[in-house]
Amino acid sequence: MRVLVVEDEPWLAEAVQTTLERASMSVDVAPDGEAALERLAVVDYDAVVLDRDLPGVHGDDVCAAIAATPDGPAVLMLTAAGALRDRVGGLELGADDYLTKPVEFPELVARLRSLARRPRRAAPPVLRCGSLRWDPFRHEVERSGRHVRLTRKEFAVLGVLLAAEGGVVSAEHLLEKAWDENADPFTNSVRVTISNLRQRLGEPWMIHTVPGVGYRLLPDTDTDTHAGTGTGTGTGTDAAARTRGDASDVGRTGLSR
Repeated sequence: MRVLVVEDEPWLAEAVQTTLERASMSVDVAPDGEAALERLAVVDYDAVVLDRDLPGVHGDDVCAAIAATPDGPAVLMLTAAGALRDRVGGLELGADDYLTKPVEFPELVARLRSLARRPRRAAPPVLRCGSLRWDPFRHEVERSGRHVRLTRKEFAVLGVLLAAEGGVVSAEHLLEKAWDENADPFTNSVRVTISNLRQRLGEPWMIHTVPGVGYRLLPDTDTDTHAGTGTGTGTGTDAAARTRGDASDVGRTGLSR
């Protein structure tokens, strides 16, 4: 989940960013309304945590601009103005949710995850693929009942692959959704993370490389069919040998071309 935090108080912005990153969210920070609009113009965020009283371009104007954008991100207003008329006014501007300061960070995380399940096609709170189970609330991954320990980045990447429901996800899209704006587009971080994630999930491999395009996650029951010779008779060993070649398939930089 990619989140933009718009907050002019540096200490609070840092605290919110740290909290959300610990919840496996990818977070960028904008210190004012103008910077927020610039980032929103080039990044496809899933949600925006928006302070209402911003210097320069007011938070209300940022909220209205987002609300006027088709398929724009969800907006959670975070402000000290907690009177009923303030809350109603923020929601009428187009905010999807409203929290007053001081904020309880566990509630902030829970509300953002709730907003992430609201889009056009609601996502279930727990995602599954074959024997794999991904629980964002408990930050747990299981395969065939076995607990799989992942880093925060691996957990986030797996969530993006699961949400694609078997579709191919490009390295660029993974970089956009699971890393922040400081990520080097020519880094091999995506390739390395995918390789490590594949190993942690174990055999038979569920993450498959589509040469020159990206990666896809397939159920265990489809592993031999999709990773085999095309006849559905490939062995698990053959499939493992082929899927280990992700470094050369997607390019040395980790980005599909």
